[in-house]
Amino acid sequence: MKKVVVIGAGIGGLASAIRLAAKNHQVTVIEQESQPGGKMSEIRAGDFRFDTGPSLLTLPHLVEELFELLGEKAEDYLSIQRLEESCRYFYPEGKRIRAWTSPERFSDELESKLGEPKENTLRYLKKAKRLYHFTADLFIFSSLHRLKTFRNRKTFGTLMRPGLLDPFRSLHQANRRAFQTREAQQIFDRYATYNGSDPFRAPATLKIISHLEHNTGAFFPSGGMYKIASELHQLAMRHGITFQFNTRVESLTTANGKVTGVEAGNQHIPADIVISDIDIHHFKRQFLNQQVQRKERPELSSSALIFFWGMDTQSDETGLHNIFFSSNYMEEFRMLFSQAAISDDPTIYLYISSKMETADAPSGKENWFVMVNAPADSGQNWDNLIERTRRHIISKLEAQLNMEIEKHILVEKRLTPRDIERRTSSEAGALYGSSSNNIFSAFMRHPNFSKQLKGLYFTGGSVHPGGGIPLCLASAKIVSDMIPKE
Repeated sequence: MKKVVVIGAGIGGLASAIRLAAKNHQVTVIEQESQPGGKMSEIRAGDFRFDTGPSLLTLPHLVEELFELLGEKAEDYLSIQRLEESCRYFYPEGKRIRAWTSPERFSDELESKLGEPKENTLRYLKKAKRLYHFTADLFIFSSLHRLKTFRNRKTFGTLMRPGLLDPFRSLHQANRRAFQTREAQQIFDRYATYNGSDPFRAPATLKIISHLEHNTGAFFPSGGMYKIASELHQLAMRHGITFQFNTRVESLTTANGKVTGVEAGNQHIPADIVISDIDIHHFKRQFLNQQVQRKERPELSSSALIFFWGMDTQSDETGLHNIFFSSNYMEEFRMLFSQAAISDDPTIYLYISSKMETADAPSGKENWFVMVNAPADSGQNWDNLIERTRRHIISKLEAQLNMEIEKHILVEKRLTPRDIERRTSSEAGALYGSSSNNIFSAFMRHPNFSKQLKGLYFTGGSVHPGGGIPLCLASAKIVSDMIPKE
C-alpha cells in the first residue's frame, strides 16, 4: 500500500483520490480552503444559494464511474437529470433560440427561427460525433506525453486524418463554411469559450464540444452543481480517504530524484506519490522554484467576472442557461485576448439554478449567476472595469428582457479574476490554464507527470487534457492509469 498525498480538493483532485483509493492506496487530500470542489464551489447570500463555477454537466458517466470503482451506485446519492433544453440564446436584434438537446429538434428550431437549413445543423453534429468517436481516446483519455500512446494502430489512424481533426482552420472559419446564418455561426463559435479560448483563433477541432451538448446530452444534478463535489467528498470519506481543510502545503520533500512527502500545517506528511490538483504555473513557482517568464508562458485562457444577484422577482423569458450575445463577437474576443479588456458590449451568460432547484431561492425570487468573459489579471484597473461592466450588463439585460434590473437586486456578491486566483491558485485567475488558441495547443499542455521527480503527478484543468468537468475527470483517470494497483 503506497501513501498518496493529493494537493487540492478540486474535481480533479477528488477524482484522483477516489481512483487511487480504489487501487488500495492510502490517500490524504490537503486543501487550503474550508470545503472541497475548487472552482466547483458554492456561496450563500441571504436566502439565496449560488454555484460559483461549472454550471453545465456533460458525460455524467465519468462521475458515476467513480462511485462504481468503490462498489457504490451514484444514483443512491445523486439525481442527475438530462435537460431537454441546453440554453436559450438572445440576439441584439430580438431573435431568440431555444437550443434543444435533441439534434432533430434543435435543427428544426434553427431552421424555423433563423432560416438555417436543417441539414446543415444535422450534418455538423454528425461530423462532431464522428470526430469525438475517433479522437476522444487519444486526445482526452490518454497521455500525449508518453511514447507508448502512439504505438498503436488506432492512434496512427487518428493522426492520419487531418481532414477529420480539422486543425488548420479556426473554429469560426469552419462554422462560417458550415452555416449560412450569422446567428447559427455565433452559437457554434461559442463552444471555444468552454475552455476559455477565442473561436477566431482556436482550431476547428473544438467543434467536438458541440457533440457533447447536443448528441450525448446536457445534464443537471438535483441540489445544484456543487452537489457533485459534495457527494464525491462524502464518497471518498466513506472509503477511508482523509482530508485536511484550511491547510496549505508549504513545500515538497524529495530524496534521490523522488518525492518523499509534503510539509503542510507544521507537519511532515510522508508520501510515495504526490498528485497536484493546483494550477501548474503556481505549482512550479512555489514547489519547484521554477520562475516562468510571462513571454515564455503559454497564452492563458480567459477568466470570468461574475455577479451573484438575489432577485426579488422572476423572469418568465429565461431558462436555466441563457446567453445574450454581443453584436460584434470578433471585437469582443479581440479586446479579451489582445487588449486584456472587456468589451462594452459583452456576451452575457445568465445561469438561474432556481429554475430547476427551487430551494436555491425563496418563493417568487430567483438566484442570478451573471457572468461575462474576462481577461486573466495583468494589472488592470479592476475597480473601474467592474463598475463599467456592471452598468453595461444591466443596460443590456433590461433591453433584452424588457424589465428593470437594478431595483430588483436584493443581495449581490462578486467574483473577479483576482478572487479566482486567490481562492484557487489559478494563474492570474485564468479558468482553464492555457488557452487553445493555436493548432498545437493540445500538445503544449503540461503532461500529467513530472519529468524531474519520480512519483509526482498532475491533474486538473491547467494540465492535459484541459479544463471543464469532463476533462478534469479525464486527467484523473490518466494519472490513475499511470500508477500501478497494490
